[in-house]
Amino acid sequence: MQPVIEVSHLSHRYGNRPALDDVSFEVRAGEVFGLLGPNGAGKTTTIRLINGLFEPSAGKLRVLGMDPVTQGEAVRHKTGVLTETPALYERLTARQNLQFFATVSGVPADQSKARAQQLLEYFELTDRADDRAGTFSKGMKQRLALARALIHNPELVFLDEPTAALDPEAALQVRDWIATISRREGNTVILCTHILSEAERLCDRVAVMGPGRLLAVGTLDELRHRVAPGLWLHVELWQPCALRRAALAQIPGVLSIEAVDGQPVRSLRVQIAGEDVVPQVAAEVVAQGGQLFRLQPDQISLEEVYFRLQDSQHKAGAK
Repeated sequence: MQPVIEVSHLSHRYGNRPALDDVSFEVRAGEVFGLLGPNGAGKTTTIRLINGLFEPSAGKLRVLGMDPVTQGEAVRHKTGVLTETPALYERLTARQNLQFFATVSGVPADQSKARAQQLLEYFELTDRADDRAGTFSKGMKQRLALARALIHNPELVFLDEPTAALDPEAALQVRDWIATISRREGNTVILCTHILSEAERLCDRVAVMGPGRLLAVGTLDELRHRVAPGLWLHVELWQPCALRRAALAQIPGVLSIEAVDGQPVRSLRVQIAGEDVVPQVAAEVVAQGGQLFRLQPDQISLEEVYFRLQDSQHKAGAK
């Protein structure tokens, strides 16, 4: 299946200042794709180029089979964008906002009311549909802004810091809605966020950017394997036991053993090539008389992956 977004060797400069340098990645239909990086990494520039708002300095783009440089308006008819601020008309009601943006987005007049009502129900705003948007809480405004971004049923949805400045309850609510957008509406979602736990929860794949450069693209498991091959298994026993670590080390897929305490052993960490090695480690511990209390694979988080990738770029740049 052809990707919905193809970015190939993309570069861009603002005058003499480089913003992007040789960036390449693809986005697949129906996935939630995270675009992660510090301020100034070029995330917003990338989104603007994908939407055809200006022409890249070098490289090629294909979006839904179109060239955004020459077919920018056609591309934008098929995309929805939620910026960091809701961008609503606060003196209009929720329903009026949606119907207005439906008209602006080219939704036929005989369909705009029904589409607005559908999204009001979808985002649980029907009870406040005829109240002015200015009276809404931050969480409700963000849900209405999501509805606005979806009003013309775009194939691609760009979400820029969708939970910024929201309280924990409202942020959770918005994340829940984002998680269902691609499943219920069939949209492909490109998510820009500084909240790495949010990206870890929502994204199928992520692209990690450093200043102007792409550092890595993949699923979380793929990125984990790139920065920290294998995983650590924390083994904790019910009672101390004189384990023969040499026997554990001979198990295929065991990379190393790190003692947490001395002999007799109460706990230790075993680095293994993958989760399929876990049952073999458990069997060997039990065979040696150990009573397992806990066996916990300890995978690194997206946050750790992100900072290791950023750190590797800083070290490479310092050489």
